[in-house]
Amino acid sequence: MAQARGFFRNALNALVEARMRQASQYVNGALLMLDDETLKANGHSRAELKKRGGGYYPL
Repeated sequence: MAQARGFFRNALNALVEARMRQASQYVNGALLMLDDETLKANGHSRAELKKRGGGYYPL
């Protein structure tokens, strides 16, 4: 029983981590569409966002 609980817990944790990475990439992609002045005013740089990776996934 303990192994089954561990399996499901690990599977859920992996799913959550994957969705968090996907959300982060989505946000980075959306931020990359902003102009450099707006990024700078909000504490971001284009180089930093490109390094983190990103993609815009339209809904």
